[in-house]
Formats: sequence, structure tokens, C-alpha cells
Amino acid sequence: MKSLRIFAQIYKRIDQHATRYSALVVVLLFGLFLEAYMHDFNLVYITFFFVFSLAFSAGPIGILNLGHLEASYVRSGRLFAHQEGKISMQIHNPSTTTSWSVTLHHENISIALEQPKGEASTTLQLPVAPNKRGTFIHKDCYLESKYPLSTVRLVMKINESYVGIVFPEPKGLSLHSFLHKEETYYGEEKEFDGLRAYDGSQKLSHIHWASVAKGDMSVKVFSKETQTLKLIFNFYAASTDDEARLSQLCLWVLECEKRNLPFMIQMPNKLLNSAKESTNVILETLARY
Repeated sequence: MKSLRIFAQIYKRIDQHATRYSALVVVLLFGLFLEAYMHDFNLVYITFFFVFSLAFSAGPIGILNLGHLEASYVRSGRLFAHQEGKISMQIHNPSTTTSWSVTLHHENISIALEQPKGEASTTLQLPVAPNKRGTFIHKDCYLESKYPLSTVRLVMKINESYVGIVFPEPKGLSLHSFLHKEETYYGEEKEFDGLRAYDGSQKLSHIHWASVAKGDMSVKVFSKETQTLKLIFNFYAASTDDEARLSQLCLWVLECEKRNLPFMIQMPNKLLNSAKESTNVILETLARY
């Protein structure tokens, strides 16, 4: 029953639009037919029989080549709005034979599979670029093959859909610049720790005037006592509008995760605490705001 279902599904999606090559073949066959009809050449009839036998056998061969493949989405990495990300899809070949000339299509992109061997799987990365945060659904992918003769395009639709979360686009003021503006971040200045390029956020008292004379403005950096560091981000203070605030908070969350810094976010009517919630949970809260 499964094979009949796959057979019917594929034939429903057969695209019989003739290519230039196929049109030329049709013209040649029509010419042979006229030759056979007018001159009664047995050799031409035998040629016709061979050509049509080959054409009709290409259908079942193509279905056997494509019909047993299985495709499913697998767990993917994080997706952010207005940034290109990747969705993973696994193609499994449960049969003992190799499939040939198979491509995976989604939207306007096609990805060629490297001959899925029997009883093996391969994972493909599908590029996506979500245009907004929140719930993300990816569907309408299909497998395509023109094997063995390239005269008919066989298509097998992938019915499964991918449902995931798109986080806000991470952008805004860097965490480093934010911390320089927060006086509570600084403890007692310790030893001199080198020079750093001036970016406008550092204190004027830390400017290295000798570098200014050389035309390359730098600031002096000191090691700080950070044992009392408490990062608290306020939703309304992050930026001027909701989308910009969510993007700014997303950037700070990712940078805190990278630097392994604990933090809290004061959201409207809710407090997010990295000590109690995972980064993904916090990012999802921002995405669904």
C-alpha cells in the first residue's frame, strides 16, 4: 500500500512541459512515423518499438529511484530576524540501492544530493532568512529527479513542516560600551592594563594624551574589581521603540552568554533571570513579546 501511495503521489506531480530537447525528439519521431507510413519500413517500426519501450520503462525506473527516499527536519541552530540562518534536513535512503540525480528544492533554491547510497542518510543545510521574529514555519519542500532519461520531471512532495522560533535581530550598543556607561560596573581601579582605541564611550580622564599627539587617540585601560557586578537591563531604557529594545536586549543576552556573565532583564510585568532560566528561554520570551 505504501508503494502505491508513493506511486500515486509522484505521478500527480509529474511535470510534462516539454523542453527544447524533448521538442526536437518529438519532431524526429513524427518524421520517422511519416517515413514508416509512406514507405512501410519495418526497420522504422522496430525503432519506434524500441524508443517507446524505453520511454515507458523510464517512468517506473524513475519512481523506484525517487519513491523510497524519506526526508525529515532535524534540530537546527538559532534563527534571528533579518539574518540568514540554516535549517537542517535529513534525507534517508532505506533501500539497498543508490538513488541518482536527486535534488532538494525549497522556495527558489535547489540543492543537489550526492547520490544517496542504500541504507544511508545525509543531512543538508537549507538557507533561510526570516523577515520577522516569532513563530517560524518552513514547508513546501520537495525532492525532484529527472532520472533516467531527463524527459520527465518526477517530484515527491515533503509533507513535513518545520516549526521553530525566530529571535529578534541582535543589534545595537555593544555590551562593552554599555558597561563603560554604567558607573556601578566599576569597582576600584587596579593595575594599568594597556591601551585601547577611543570609541567615544570612555571617560575623558582616561585619554592617553601622548597618543593624541601622534594622531591616534587611545585610552588607558585598568583592571577592575568586578566581584560586585550585577547586570540589570531595563526594557524601556534599552532603546526608543519596542523592536529596537528587543534587538538591543537580544544582543546583550548573546554577549553575556558568550562571556558567561549573569544578568537580569526587567521586562514589563516580568523579571528574567539568567540564574533561573536558560538563554534560549529568555530569547524566546523576547521573540514572543
